[in-house]
Amino acid sequence: QVQLVESGGGLVQAGGSLRLSCVASGSDTRINYMGWYRQAPGRQREPVAAATSGGRREYADSVKGRFTISRDNAKNTVFLQMNNLKPEDTGVYYCNMQFNWRTYWGQGTQVTVSS
Repeated sequence: QVQLVESGGGLVQAGGSLRLSCVASGSDTRINYMGWYRQAPGRQREPVAAATSGGRREYADSVKGRFTISRDNAKNTVFLQMNNLKPEDTGVYYCNMQFNWRTYWGQGTQVTVSS
C-alpha cells in the first residue's frame, strides 16, 4: 500500500525559511509527477509547485523566486524549500504524487508564518 509521509512544517516569522519533505513508501515504481499543494483557512486547495521526472519544474506565480521544488528519485522523495516566507503562505501543505494511473496525497503539514 502506497503512503506519502510529509514533514518539515512549523511556525516561522515572516522572512524566514522552512523545508518540507515528502517520502513515498510501498512502491518501487518510477514516479512521474511530484507536487505540492496548499490550503489556507476558508480557501480551496491550490497548486504550489510541481516537478516531473522529465525535469520540468512549475511554480505558482505567488511563490516564484522564493520556493524551490526538488526531488530524489532514488528515495521517492520530494522537497520544497521555502524562503522569504510571507503570512499569506500560511496553510496546510499537501504532497501529491501521480504514478501507475493513480493519484496519492499526503496527510498534510501545517505551515504558519507570523507577521
